Amino acid sequence: MPIPRAVAVVIDGHRVLVIQRFRKRKPGERCSLCDTTGRPRPGCPGHHYAILPGGHVEDGETPQAAAVRELREETSLDARIDRLVWTGRHHDRPARYYLMTDVRGRAVLSGEEAEPHGPDNTYRLRWAAPGDFAALNLVPADIRAPLTRLLGPPGGAATAGG
Repeated sequence: MPIPRAVAVVIDGHRVLVIQRFRKRKPGERCSLCDTTGRPRPGCPGHHYAILPGGHVEDGETPQAAAVRELREETSLDARIDRLVWTGRHHDRPARYYLMTDVRGRAVLSGEEAEPHGPDNTYRLRWAAPGDFAALNLVPADIRAPLTRLLGPPGGAATAGG
């Protein structure tokens, strides 16, 4: 059974916090992005993409607690759950997406994402608007439409984070 994923959705006006990533796999290593796009392997060229902060739900942990923990581990931000905004799949794993509120701190990479980067593995935090999602290759792609609806028209979304 796949390990569930819990995701923190942090918004600021009409933007959402994402982690930009470049990842190149070692020869022969499985690449879920290649699998999703139908690219032939083992020659994974590496991928530039963006993802919402989140990660796996640990044994004995609720998805809500995992979303709060992952947000803190990856971005140094503290927050609480406002509500579940949608559910879906992330590379064949069940995923739950939680809108965060009472966001405190300054968004700074932390945890594994802050460790020294190299040419085959980099991370960067960024605020992204819906018009950025395609160019950033926000994954999974099926979150782009509900996320765009959640953010609303420019200037019309309520601020839930900072």
